[in-house]
Amino acid sequence: MQLQRLRALEPLHAPSLFFAESQATPFVRRPVGPDTCVALVKQCGSLTSLKAVHASMLRSHLHLNLHFLTHLVARYASLNALPHAHALFSRSESSDVFLWNVMIRGCVDGLQYRPSLGIYARMRGLGIVPDNFAFPFVLKACGCLGDLKSGALVHHDALRSGYDSDVFVGNSLVAMYGKCGRVDIARRVFDRMPETTVVSWSSIIGAYARNGCYEDGLRLFWEMLDRGVRPNKGAALDVMACVHREAEADVVCRVAMDNGLDSDLSVLNTAMIMYSRCGRIDVARTLFDGIHDKDLVCWSAMIEAYAKADMPLKALDLFGELLYLCIDPDAITLLSVLRACLELGSLLQACTVHAIIIRRFFENRVALSTCMVDLYAKCGNLEHARKLFDQMPEKNLISWSAMISGYAMHGNGREALYLFDQMKFSVKPDHILFVSVLSACSHSGLLNEGWECFESMSRDFGVTPIHEHYACMVDLLGRAGRLDEAVDFIERMPIEPNAGVWGALLGASRIHRDVERAEKAAKFLFELDPENPGRYAVLSNLYASLGNKEEADQIRDLMKRREVRKLSGHTIIEIGNRIYTFVAGDRSHPQTDVIYSELDKLMAKTQLEGYKPNFHEAEEEIKEIM
Repeated sequence: MQLQRLRALEPLHAPSLFFAESQATPFVRRPVGPDTCVALVKQCGSLTSLKAVHASMLRSHLHLNLHFLTHLVARYASLNALPHAHALFSRSESSDVFLWNVMIRGCVDGLQYRPSLGIYARMRGLGIVPDNFAFPFVLKACGCLGDLKSGALVHHDALRSGYDSDVFVGNSLVAMYGKCGRVDIARRVFDRMPETTVVSWSSIIGAYARNGCYEDGLRLFWEMLDRGVRPNKGAALDVMACVHREAEADVVCRVAMDNGLDSDLSVLNTAMIMYSRCGRIDVARTLFDGIHDKDLVCWSAMIEAYAKADMPLKALDLFGELLYLCIDPDAITLLSVLRACLELGSLLQACTVHAIIIRRFFENRVALSTCMVDLYAKCGNLEHARKLFDQMPEKNLISWSAMISGYAMHGNGREALYLFDQMKFSVKPDHILFVSVLSACSHSGLLNEGWECFESMSRDFGVTPIHEHYACMVDLLGRAGRLDEAVDFIERMPIEPNAGVWGALLGASRIHRDVERAEKAAKFLFELDPENPGRYAVLSNLYASLGNKEEADQIRDLMKRREVRKLSGHTIIEIGNRIYTFVAGDRSHPQTDVIYSELDKLMAKTQLEGYKPNFHEAEEEIKEIM
């Protein structure tokens, strides 16, 4: 009865609750016991009320009670007040494993993974033996940090303590090794578990999915079903990440429905992404439209699906609906919208999204700011991109790479190299950034600088060149007209040239109308990349431009035999705050006559200026359609 009275009172009055009125003597007050105080702590829903309870505890000396202290630490941690929780914990000299578990869990739940490992290390140093409740949280911290070394040490502790056979510890070991990229060890742990649950199966399937072993993950899911284990939400989400074919997606969705998971919003959101990944964006939209109470994650998932499916206008239309419904986007939503804007290259859309980012106070987020730098650069506004880049309070490697790549794209090689020189004193470049730098040299004709950069990769930074770097060098040599050196460079490569490398040689051969080397590159490309219509088109157009009609026809016949279709060219333009899409050969626009009339006038003016159009590619496209 007394506890009910306490619970009915306002939390802000907590200090007065530590003494209750006696029924026999109304004016005499007696202290409330620790159990009642623990119950009161659990009722505190704010930091203010919890501090009030804590203050009363100090006056009544209840801070000496370990049971109360443990629950107080746990409650501070659950209210995201880790400094308060840690201060209480640090002043205690208790070796009670439950108190240590509470502090470790509080750090992990608060995403303070490294401090949680520090507490675990102190715990072991004091000779306190962790139990099966401590290991799962410590292993989760190791996994989230990708700290394989610490994870292996914790695994060793679990083995010595005899808790490695505990199903919860086993599940955590599987998840940890999966997050650290050692799916082979994760599988060994799973196979040796004396007892498995659906969480065990979900953990190993998730490990395979996270490491790109999709077929293995699917096989385990089918095996799980064969053994009569009913999937839970976690298993459904993990297996959906493994699905890349429509037929498999249909089966997985049917299993989810049969097990009552089709009403779960997170399952539906993941199913939308799964179907879009399988090329069925229409099914994803049907699922989206069927959800009545859509949350922000749902909207973000569909916007991301459109963006990844190269349907930027659809993504932006959906984003407009989101704003119309007064739903505030978060950073994840805006990143997907920025992806769509990048695809469009729309400066207007870029400015609109940037305004939303500033209004929502996301301007200091590195990922969003980096994306905006990339977007402004690709929209052709390097001034805005550089201004935003310079204003970023924190820059990471991707931020530098975005700005350098922007300069490279627009042929500002000198500026890109200057920025690279600034960056390398504070941030170590990786293989992706070197692609941007080499591309800048290539687009600006900086042959000597490109060679120096290429040679410094392994010499000064320990970065081993990969195919993309070799392709940039071939492009650099090719643009400079040094095709002999480019071929020699390819033949001396320590790794087997891929389609990107041969494609760079083919492109350079087209520029310099070198049939011999174009044929050499095409021979490899038709084997390495046989379904890419652009490779055939380049060689065919080169033949046609040189008057070799028979050879051009042979390439076109080869495309037909291999059922390779050339995709129609398209362009997107922005006029009067509206975006228009045009596809080659499409005359469905209501102003087609006006558009083509204007094109005729422009063509006439260019010819008066001395321009001689090359109709070979147009003729080849017409033949392809015929």
